[in-house]
Formats: sequence, structure tokens, C-alpha cells
Amino acid sequence: MSIARTIRRRVPADAAAWPDHVPPLLRRIYAARGALSIEQAQPRLAQLHPPDALGGLDAATALLAGAIAQDRHIVVVGDFDCDGATACAVGVRGLRMLGARRVSHAVPNRMVHGYGLSPGLVDDLAALQPDLLVTVDHGIACHAGIAAAKARGWQVLVTDHHLPGDALPPADAIVNPNLRGDGFPSKALAGVGVMFYVLLALRRRLREARVLAQEPDLSSLLDLVAVGTIADLVPLDANNRTLVAAGLRRLRAGQGCAGLRALVEVAGRDARTLGAGDIGYAIAPRINAAGRLEDMALGIECLLSDEPAIARELAQRLHDINAERQGVQQQMVDEAEAALARIALEGALPPVLCLFDPEWHPGVVGLVASKLKERVHRPVFAFAPSEPGSAQLRGSARSIPGLHIRDVLAAVDIAQPGLIGRFGGHAMAAGMSLTAEQLPRFQVALRAHVGQALDPALLEAELFSDGELASHECDRAHADLLRDGGPWGQAWPEPLFDGVFALHGWRVVGGKHLKFELDGWGRRINAIEFGGWRGEPPPPRVRIAFRLEPDDWRGGDAIQLVVVHREPA
Repeated sequence: MSIARTIRRRVPADAAAWPDHVPPLLRRIYAARGALSIEQAQPRLAQLHPPDALGGLDAATALLAGAIAQDRHIVVVGDFDCDGATACAVGVRGLRMLGARRVSHAVPNRMVHGYGLSPGLVDDLAALQPDLLVTVDHGIACHAGIAAAKARGWQVLVTDHHLPGDALPPADAIVNPNLRGDGFPSKALAGVGVMFYVLLALRRRLREARVLAQEPDLSSLLDLVAVGTIADLVPLDANNRTLVAAGLRRLRAGQGCAGLRALVEVAGRDARTLGAGDIGYAIAPRINAAGRLEDMALGIECLLSDEPAIARELAQRLHDINAERQGVQQQMVDEAEAALARIALEGALPPVLCLFDPEWHPGVVGLVASKLKERVHRPVFAFAPSEPGSAQLRGSARSIPGLHIRDVLAAVDIAQPGLIGRFGGHAMAAGMSLTAEQLPRFQVALRAHVGQALDPALLEAELFSDGELASHECDRAHADLLRDGGPWGQAWPEPLFDGVFALHGWRVVGGKHLKFELDGWGRRINAIEFGGWRGEPPPPRVRIAFRLEPDDWRGGDAIQLVVVHREPA
């Protein structure tokens, strides 16, 4: 099932004079997103916020500089998603560039260790004999694991971007823009962005100490920063757009690391036109697949490889795992939609959905929650056993704008102490653990809190359109312009247009997609709606919300409209 959506048109802000090279269509789109100048719309690296205001950097760089000077063993501990994997690769590569000779990396196995730096992972890391642990994309909630590491005499540096709890872990230093009182202007940094900033500050410290024989170019790491930032769905504020745009320029120029170049190749994408959508829908899922179904160590190994042949072999393995993940995900989504249909038969959908199946895979529940959230415009929790037959559940949540899902979990935890095991996350996504016997009690507490906290108006799904396209704007030149005018993403949405069209013809492709021929602008226009086949013919006239994209499959000047919403006209 799916719900109705209302199309609303954005109102562009008044903008100052634009340079002549910025076409009118882009001016309109940028202004509708609040950019009043080309500097705001397309920020460059020179506009990147300096590290100065990011708290904890003095202590963090002192730890790292001391470890480098004393040739101590630094172990970068990653996480099992794409942000954590790219942050780990950035940390390892960057520290080596800055003179660290003894740098290793590790990552928890989702099925063995669970999330983050746990006491069990610390026990396994003992064989490496680390002197300093550097957590990336986690650590702010890892109190027990950090205490276990400290008990072994190791130093711990936490680099993270997740929201902290009431108490901070006993680390030697913490860098996190979301700590209370931190003055860094951009709270939206991904984990990989935080690690990149730590390296910028460390380079400055080493420069001032005059211990660098040759200052490394850390911008060479921006391909990884871009991939992790896009994958983690953090808001693309001006600072993140700066990082992502610079990283995409490197990838388009063929200057990305061997692992990313290999992943672009196996995904069948053209590096020369690579955009944020290619990263989000093709590259990141292949990296993520390792952490979902197997071990993210494979993904990190691919990102750290400098040998093209080895990188291609690892990328192919990730590609194969991702194909398996797609099959598992589709089965789970089908089962979730069947459960949703049963709930709908009982009456109106509740404001929050909580789904569980004892056969589901814990590495894929986040994708199920995301798919259903998009379908029904409700916050969704999906749970699976932490391992087959286990009474311990792992859950993943996805929310809608206006409901901070991590704060929801914090409120439930305060109201029902001991109900939730561990939890953490962001405004739009969170993860947690729970025992199976406590799931019904959690559902009751969750629905009660969301019912109080959520404005019912937020459950009305809206699509924000940039209005209609003029006839002269519906061509390959403008399609390329829109593709290259980004990067587009969270809080800086990809251009979306709407209009009413007569349907000239249609057919089902791949069993679930719809191809259309539309009459528009005095000519026939090709369109496709992925997943659009609903078992009955579309009406002769439709109002659609769509993206204008180059049709690279047909090549030449071909374009197509990608339909994201369709309703009778």
C-alpha cells in the first residue's frame, strides 16, 4: 500500500545578481533552496569552515602527534556502514601521510560484536597490542568498551558525529561537533568529515612544530569524504556540499583511490559524469553490503587498496555480496508490506510502525524501515534477531521530518528505564537493541510517546516541486545542467518538476516498472516510473512529479522524465 501525496511548489527567494554563466533555470532552483549568490549555491574549498571552532581538537591532535613522535601503535576502529568504512580509510591513509608508521585498522563484525567499540571487540583487539585507539563514526555511546580499553592501559580518541547522551565516555579526547557547547558552525558533518577535520588540525599542529619534511595534500582524501558523507544521508549544508563537490571532482577526473574507481567500474557507472545519486544508489550500497551480510573489513580493505588489480577483485566481491543483499532485502520488504496490509485491514495506520520477523536479517532491517517509511510516510521501526534464534533483537528506525527519532528513543528510555538495551543515532535514523520479550512493551511505550510528540499534520506526505519546465528547458543541455549543478541530497534536494500530460502509450518493463510516452511541449517525451506498475492501466491524463535526466542508455541528445509521483489529472 502507499499513501496520497500533495505536490507543493517551492517559492524562490529574491536573489542578488547572478553571474552570466549561471543559467536561469539553475538560478531559480538555487534561489528556491535559499541560496542568494553563486558563492552560497556552489561553495568552493576556500569557503570551508576552518577547524578552529571544533571542540576537542587540541587534546586530539596532542594524542596523535605524541603517538607519531614516539612511534606508537595507532589502531583506527571503524564502523560497519559506509560512513564508518570511509572514515576508517581516511584515518589510516591520512595518519600515514602525516608520518605515522605504525597504523592498523579494525572494525566490529555486526554478528559477533554488535555496534561500536564493545568490550568484546576490545578483547579481540588485544592481539594487536595497540597504544592508541581512534574510533571513527562511533564511540560517543561506547562507555563500556572505552572503559575496557582504558583498563588495558590504552589511550582512546573518539571521533564521532552521533548525538551524545547525558554522560560522556571516559576517553582521553573526544571530537564531535554535536557535543553540547561545541561552537563548530556545521553540526551536519558525517563521521568521515569529522575524521578529515581532525587530520586538517593535526597537519597544522605538525606544521607549527616543524616536524613535517613535506606537507601532504589532504585534499586527496576528499573522494572518500564525499562518498561517506553522501552515504550517511547527513544534510548537505554549505560545508558538506563543499566537501562533496570537491570529492566528486576528483572522482570525475579519475583521481579517486583505486578501490572507489573499481567500484564505479563494477557498478557500470561513468566516472566522468558521476553524481551524488550514483554514489547513493550504486557505490555506497556495494560498500555497505559487506557490513550488512558479511564483514565490513572487506569494504575497508577495498578502500585502502592501492593496487588496481586487487581493488577490482575486492570490488567484484562487494558487487556479488550486494546482489545477495538485494535478494534478501526484496524478500524482507515483501514480507513487511504484507504485514503492513494486515495492519491496514484493522483500520487507520498508527502514527508509528513497529515490525518484527524472526527470520529477518539484522543487517538489512534499516533498509526495510527506510523503504516502508517512504511508502507510508510514517516513522518505521524494523526488528530482527541479532543472530538466528536469538532472543536479543536489533532494531533500526527511520523517521520523517519533524520527529527526531533519537530523541524519541531517549524519551522512552527515561520513561521506561531498562526497557531498551543500547541505542543511538540521528534525527532521521537510529539503531537499538531490545530483548524479544520486551518488544510488546516497547511498542506500547513508543506509540504513546510518538502520539504525544508528533503533530498529525506531519503525517500528510508532501512533495516539493520546482514548478513547471518551459519547453526550451526540456532538452539534453538542461538535463546535463541539472545533473552537474549539485551535489544534491538531504536539505539540498534534487530538482523536481511537475506538470499535466496526456498519455500516448505505456508498457510494463521488468515486471514492475512503467515506461510511458507522454505528449508534452508539443512533442513526445519518454518517461519511466520505477516500481510504478500497480496492476491496472494508468489513466489517459496524468499529473506527475518528475526529474529531468539524460537518457544515457539511448545516448546522443536523448532525455527522459523519471516519475516519482503520479496521479490522475
